[in-house]
Amino acid sequence: METGLKNRVAIVAASSQGIGRAAAAALAAEGAHVAMCARNATPLTQAADAIHHRYHAPVCTEAMDVKDPEAVHHFVERVRQKFGKVDICVTNAGGPPAKGFLATTNEEWRRAVELNLLSTVYFAREVIPLMQRQGWGRIITITSVAVRQPVTDLILSNAVRAGVLGLVKSLANEFGKDGILVNNVAPGYTATDRLKELAEVRAKAAGVATEKIFESWASDSALNRIGKPEEIADAIVWLASERASFVTGQTLLVDGGIYRGL
Repeated sequence: METGLKNRVAIVAASSQGIGRAAAAALAAEGAHVAMCARNATPLTQAADAIHHRYHAPVCTEAMDVKDPEAVHHFVERVRQKFGKVDICVTNAGGPPAKGFLATTNEEWRRAVELNLLSTVYFAREVIPLMQRQGWGRIITITSVAVRQPVTDLILSNAVRAGVLGLVKSLANEFGKDGILVNNVAPGYTATDRLKELAEVRAKAAGVATEKIFESWASDSALNRIGKPEEIADAIVWLASERASFVTGQTLLVDGGIYRGL
């Protein structure tokens, strides 16, 4: 399938590991130039080097905190100066702590809003004017199946990530006339370090082995397994591509059938 992504410039946030890294690799495989950022420089550099060597794609990196609007501004400007444009922006960030409501603090709520909602605002504010000038753009947010079906002990994620959906729909409506498509990908249980962390919390609370939690999650899926980061990345590539040119303002569940609604 021709994706039309060759020589497109894609920013992928939180891309040193997990779904973000898989998305950066999948875009590079399609011939895109990739700009990667994450908080920790060493794993970020390792991920970028591996992608560059495998796909021979131009890659640039910057260690930064997506909660810092000035850092986001400087990163996007650096990408523009290096590659001349920004075509695709995949927003992503690690999830907030796994807790029930009464165990959360005001500071944790503030950090969750900054990490999982405002970081998307910061990137959108920087890339939309660039995309407007060229009359083409893709903004793809990564959230969670929790935006459709709240997950136990993830009250922070359940609440804050739902706000991203309101932002996605609003941006899609406002900037569709400029050729900018804005969509959301909502993964189900996917084999990442974040999922391992959540499994350990659940296992400790239930007094069972971590493997039992993974088995339970797998059995909740219609496919009877946990997802792979590469499977989420394939959905991101499709939304970024010319093959999804009439899709905007949508949430694409990539969850193996865990969501029970219609």
